[in-house]
Amino acid sequence: MRSILATGCNRGLGLGLIRRLVKEINPPKTIVATCRDIAKAKELGEIAQIHKNVHILELDVQNVDKFSHFSKEVERIVGDNGLNVLFNNAGYSPKSTRINFVKADQLTLTFAVNVAAPILLTKVMLPLLKKASASKSSSPLGSERAAIVNMSSVLGSITLNKDGGLYAYRCSKAALNMATKSMSIDLKNDGILVTAIHPGWVKTDMGGSNAPLTVDESITGILKVLRGLSEEHNGRLVQWDGQYLAW
Repeated sequence: MRSILATGCNRGLGLGLIRRLVKEINPPKTIVATCRDIAKAKELGEIAQIHKNVHILELDVQNVDKFSHFSKEVERIVGDNGLNVLFNNAGYSPKSTRINFVKADQLTLTFAVNVAAPILLTKVMLPLLKKASASKSSSPLGSERAAIVNMSSVLGSITLNKDGGLYAYRCSKAALNMATKSMSIDLKNDGILVTAIHPGWVKTDMGGSNAPLTVDESITGILKVLRGLSEEHNGRLVQWDGQYLAW
């Protein structure tokens, strides 16, 4: 894996991912981490100062009109090798749970961030992913060739929904899962693997303090899955520990 682009890296799982990547024995040559405001992403900035393979770019995933310009910035960084991994991590979860508390603006915002943004960002990144894939055309599907990882959730599983509620978040992640499946079919002939990952219930601002997993535990498992991606993972929902989950 020569290069990886991850969105939403100012805190939580995104920041945890960058922290772990730079500590690997063989870290990616190029790590592109995005945040909405570089000035407010102090820890991410400190990491980039120490590790010269980390490049920080500002990106608000709601501003889809800027995606094309953003893709050119990424191209300038990764160069002729293209992009090996696009990790669509940025996400949003409103606090409302039950049907009586659902609001239109919450649904709109959640779908904009959790569904529209990953699809449209993937669209503009395809030339760089295809370039990376073509440069390793003899390699099997996987992160060393080209892969798209969508950060999903078990809460988006229709089969495993036993508790109801969480309309905006559940529905957005179910939609992202469908996008993952379609991408896996559409891009397989280009040698690009597409999978969705459930990070577990993690102690973050979104997950809350009662969550059983730490960020480091979740990310350690996710990176193991990422490194071991194969054709078997294409178009699947995978848990942080490698277990497959039902759609």
